[in-house]
Amino acid sequence: MASTNDLKNGMVLKLDGGKLWSVVEFQHVKPGKGPAFVRTKLKEVLTGKVVDKTFNAGTKVETANVDKRGMQFSYKDGEQFVFMDTDTYDQLPIDPSVVGDAAKYLLEGFEALVAVYEGAPLYIELPASVELTIEHTEPGVQGDRSTGGSKPATLETGAEIQVPLFIVTGEKIKVDTRDGSYLGRVNK
Repeated sequence: MASTNDLKNGMVLKLDGGKLWSVVEFQHVKPGKGPAFVRTKLKEVLTGKVVDKTFNAGTKVETANVDKRGMQFSYKDGEQFVFMDTDTYDQLPIDPSVVGDAAKYLLEGFEALVAVYEGAPLYIELPASVELTIEHTEPGVQGDRSTGGSKPATLETGAEIQVPLFIVTGEKIKVDTRDGSYLGRVNK
């Protein structure tokens, strides 16, 4: 149990009959009249749904002990993604539903944060950007400008993103893992 006065971003609360909610942001408010309260923005851990919730200051809330571990993606075993704990070398198979969109940017050996609650993996956090090689993209057409315009490109993971016209097959680029956008070339 914790008080609403102790809330921090990233803290996981157990509310509404056992649902897990991550604190996205919070604000202590002391109005001129009436008691102080805490305004929060909470994200449901399993579904990603975001809600605004207000608590009276000092209210007790139940916290969930979510363990975030640095793990390395080892290999795919059928449908399961197998991650290895970089400290203990234990292997943890994770369902594709838990991996979600992160699967588009995973290569063997990539590091990720895996959130585990009571032995069950909840979600995976990739770094904000990853470096991947362009597996295939059509060549830019003569007369295309270097500014503006984009074309589809397939990454080595199989994901398809939009890249500028001057990017060619075999080039290594930086990709934003949050929205799949092109961030730039990687200097060799």
